[in-house]
Amino acid sequence: MAKLLLGEVSPWLLAGLLYVGAGVGMGVWRRVRRAPRVHLPRRDVPWLVGAVGAGGVAGPVLLMVGLSSMPASGASLLLNAEGVLTAVVAWVVFREPADRRVVLGMLAIVAGAVVIAVPTGHAEVTSLWPAAAIVGACACWALDNNLTRKVSLTDATWLAMVKGAVAGPTNLVVALVLGAQLPGLATSAAALGLGFVSYGLSLVLFIVGLRHVGTARAGAYFSVAPFFGAVLAVALGDPVTWELLAAGGLMAVGTWLHLSEEHAHEHHHEAVTHEHWHTHDDGHHDHEHAPGELVAPGVRHRHVHTHEALTHTHEHYPDAHHRHDH
Repeated sequence: MAKLLLGEVSPWLLAGLLYVGAGVGMGVWRRVRRAPRVHLPRRDVPWLVGAVGAGGVAGPVLLMVGLSSMPASGASLLLNAEGVLTAVVAWVVFREPADRRVVLGMLAIVAGAVVIAVPTGHAEVTSLWPAAAIVGACACWALDNNLTRKVSLTDATWLAMVKGAVAGPTNLVVALVLGAQLPGLATSAAALGLGFVSYGLSLVLFIVGLRHVGTARAGAYFSVAPFFGAVLAVALGDPVTWELLAAGGLMAVGTWLHLSEEHAHEHHHEAVTHEHWHTHDDGHHDHEHAPGELVAPGVRHRHVHTHEALTHTHEHYPDAHHRHDH
């Protein structure tokens, strides 16, 4: 859909409109749901600033620049680099643990994405610079994913709203200064709507995934996106091809390798005080509440709470409560 809109909108301006749609849409969403105010701890501000700069400002502009000068098929192929780069940054820079099973699973998922991204063998990468721009966008989003993990316990709708509210107007102003012109009302509305779904709601769901399974695994699961696109194409009349079946099989194997992972060892939790949605039946939130604030096990709620220092053994993912070293 973004490729279609680029016929009427400059790449930089479209990047701005997409994130404005995400920011405004999530703001309306929070107002309708009467979401509580969010107070981001000062120590988390640099992580959010870095995520917005890399993934909200630089990444979309690079994608639109590359997409404007090459076929969507070639861009789809190159976008699979995001999952790989996300995992590499998570493992090398942020020391997220990964065993052989997880690495093989990620490679299987990415291989499936590559198969489905070039179903007819005609995907084109016409020149170096558009391709470099696409890969550069993937690198920005890989950094964004890893930085966002640092603040993933914060309300995901608020994070998406802030990213859109900052990145959108920034890109719009730069685009207008460089001579771009706003498109017609229908095109603008289409771009805003696309941004709300693909950059707003998508980001909210991705942050929730980061919170529970860690960055590398979330990036690998995100790489199944081309398969969903192919399934939609079949639903709209395209034939079922061997490429689709092969990609689905590879992705199924990769996902199974991840979900069947068993990672357990003795680990230590440092004492920490923070706020996020939680229940009292997950083994990490058995704290007491103030008199009269009884909460039944399994009921989601949020408030500031303290985790005492704890050393124990159980199966776990590299989630928001298990960022320890190995």
